[in-house]
Amino acid sequence: QVQLVESGGGLVQSGGSLRLSCAASKSIFSYDAMGWYRQTPGKQRDMVARITKYGNTNYADSVKGRFTISRDNANNTVYLQMNSLKPEDTAVYYCNAKSVVAVTGTYFDYWGQGTQVTVSS
Repeated sequence: QVQLVESGGGLVQSGGSLRLSCAASKSIFSYDAMGWYRQTPGKQRDMVARITKYGNTNYADSVKGRFTISRDNANNTVYLQMNSLKPEDTAVYYCNAKSVVAVTGTYFDYWGQGTQVTVSS
């Protein structure tokens, strides 16, 4: 089972930038997709950005044009560059690794412990 460790969260002013990192304990290329999700108290965990093993990306509408996900397969690390941050981006951000069993459509999710991002107005 992979271990995912996030880093890079913190407090930033509105309009600022942060880069989150997710270091995996094993090859991230073995997973069908890597992603970033976020969650605020009392709400569900939502997808922010995702990148497949082939490099295809998709983003939540709320972050398109501001956030960029990337991966470094050689170092088993996934990044989330966050620019033009807004107070509504405040959340705990979680790294995710997803494996899909193509024949059955079953998928397995692995999560990091999360990193807090706080954007002040």
